[in-house]
Amino acid sequence: MALGGHGQGKVAAGQLILVVEDDPGIADVLRLYLERDGFQVEHVGDGGKALDVIRSRQPDAVILDVGLPGMDGTTVCRTLRNEDNWTPILFCTARDDEVDRVLGLELGGDDYITKPFSPREVVARVRVALRHASLPAVGENLHLGELHLDLSARRLFVGNHQIDLTATEFDLLAHLMAHPGRVISRDQLLLEVWGYASAISTRTVDVHVAQVRNKLQEASPIRTVRGVGYAVDEPPS
Repeated sequence: MALGGHGQGKVAAGQLILVVEDDPGIADVLRLYLERDGFQVEHVGDGGKALDVIRSRQPDAVILDVGLPGMDGTTVCRTLRNEDNWTPILFCTARDDEVDRVLGLELGGDDYITKPFSPREVVARVRVALRHASLPAVGENLHLGELHLDLSARRLFVGNHQIDLTATEFDLLAHLMAHPGRVISRDQLLLEVWGYASAISTRTVDVHVAQVRNKLQEASPIRTVRGVGYAVDEPPS
């Protein structure tokens, strides 16, 4: 699972963030806040140029508007994932439709930010996405039934078949598999996986769980605990 050339270790100053946004005012605000936080920022205003920059410059993360002229953001994301490019993508859109949010995550987006937004929150989410993509998990590899998580290489196998996950999906599944039988609330998952206390809706957890289940199909070990959260169960012996 390619990660678009990200290095290991903590999030470093000077990492390149590509802002793909056709509204110059929004792009300027994002650039200001990101540069204040030590990031390098490049801005393009349409999807075709975004693909060119991502392929040539290999940014560390992309803030991607959905409603772009010409090639829209979802097409950009789909194209990259089909090329096995797993650079973290944070969708940014004025549409707060759950269908749009689910579609963006289904295509391999790592997060979904709705306008109007707090620029500081966007920076925080960028840092979380970079941490997911840059830090290998630690400890033993995880096995559960036919699932095998190679934590050092950040790869998931079902039997001998590799399944591609986004960095956030991988960390979510790894966290659940590391605590078999433990029921973990949505708020706990936001804090322990995303690093947010309550800055975002717990619906984000539900959507990511649904995506992991969709990719694993019958092999998914994730169980919903109604009104609480999620758990994974050891397979019957």
